Amino acid sequence: MAWPGALRVTARLLRLRRGIASCIDPSAGLTEEQKEFQKVALDFATKEMAPHMAEWDEKEIFPVETMRKAAQLGFGGIYVKPDVGGSGLSRLDTSIIFEALSTGCTSTTAYMSIHNMCVWMIDTFGNEEQRRRFCPSLCSMEKFASYCLTEPGSGSDAASLLTSAQRKGDTYVLNGSKAFISGGGDTDVYVVMCRTGGPGPKGISCLVLEKGTPGLSFGKKEKKVGWNSQPTRAVIFEDCVVPVGNRLGAEGQGFSIAMKGLNGGRINIASCSLGAAHASVLLAQEHLTVRKQFGERLANNQYLQFRLAEMATRLVAARLMVRNAARALQEGREDAAVLCSMAKLFATDECFAICNQALQMHGGYGYLKDYAVQQFVRDIRVHQILEGTNEVMRMIVARNLLQG
Repeated sequence: MAWPGALRVTARLLRLRRGIASCIDPSAGLTEEQKEFQKVALDFATKEMAPHMAEWDEKEIFPVETMRKAAQLGFGGIYVKPDVGGSGLSRLDTSIIFEALSTGCTSTTAYMSIHNMCVWMIDTFGNEEQRRRFCPSLCSMEKFASYCLTEPGSGSDAASLLTSAQRKGDTYVLNGSKAFISGGGDTDVYVVMCRTGGPGPKGISCLVLEKGTPGLSFGKKEKKVGWNSQPTRAVIFEDCVVPVGNRLGAEGQGFSIAMKGLNGGRINIASCSLGAAHASVLLAQEHLTVRKQFGERLANNQYLQFRLAEMATRLVAARLMVRNAARALQEGREDAAVLCSMAKLFATDECFAICNQALQMHGGYGYLKDYAVQQFVRDIRVHQILEGTNEVMRMIVARNLLQG
């Protein structure tokens, strides 16, 4: 049975999508094939996610079966090669899909984006045996993956991580801990950055661990402002023995692997922000049309008209920036990493502002959990922090501008 208020949210989104103004239409400029991907994802978001997103949030449910249904549509390994079960789509296709899914539940889509990043890392940097061992069950979402970089003492300064992996024959002995791990404790595969050499980025390697490995344990489930449909825990390694055959790439390549994964991760999380912002603009548009104050509809108030116009303009600008970065990453352009940082910075900042303004337009109703706009606000606030804080994104852009 749908959660209270969820049917109303679903009906609104269905009604609003039928009448999307052309100026904010997310299908503008897409190929016919991309429009098909988008339609499939939007339909899934509307029918399988939106009716449940409030309940998943309230009860902190990790919707495994819903995500497995999404994987049947190819959304478990969107930009992973087809020979190991992936869909083999482009970064732009991926952005379009995550934006669409996020209109139904941003928190769940954000976890799916992290899962996709992990599978891509194994597909891209793993050898044939590793690709065939891990990727098929991850693409089908029979198994789920977590990305383990952040530590209690190293967040933005990721290259200072302390989790160590000592080589002993054909194994590594792993000790340390990771913090704020999405899916931690509920997922099956952990892509872990650890120190196998000296200090700095060149001493970091990448290991793949499976749940049930002796010495692998988890902290308490964190209580969060948003992102409640995905668990977050510390991941702890105590004399955890991992085969050398589970290392992705060469020793010392881990930091490079992690950063290349994050370039795509930044596009993915920005795309999730676009979906939340788009849904919030539609909800605000409807509220202004039906709500009356001082004897007339809010839509007749010129100040609110201007604010709605600004929200729509920022949404389209953010979408164009994200899609431009996605194309650059797909083409392997030299400026791809900095464009991904710019897109993540701009889209997550602007989309949070859009959602927050949409809540303000709802007045007191926007603060009630029966209204979806408050959940979009709570779920995308963290997008300005994770996958590299927006302060770090500014550092990356400035360094590129000033280098040489």
